[in-house]
Amino acid sequence: MRIATILMAGGLLVSLAACGDNATERAATGGVGGLVVAGPVGAVAGATVGAATTKWVW
Repeated sequence: MRIATILMAGGLLVSLAACGDNATERAATGGVGGLVVAGPVGAVAGATVGAATTKWVW
């Protein structure tokens, strides 16, 4: 049960990896999501991906 909870929380945080109005906010939320899921290496990867993500305009 604990593993399922951790996986669900990780999935939720990964889905927030590109939330924000500008590159700084997206990098911050990506870093937090990555930190929780994969530790310090995940924080760097999440921040990098968050900063590089562009917003979709429909």
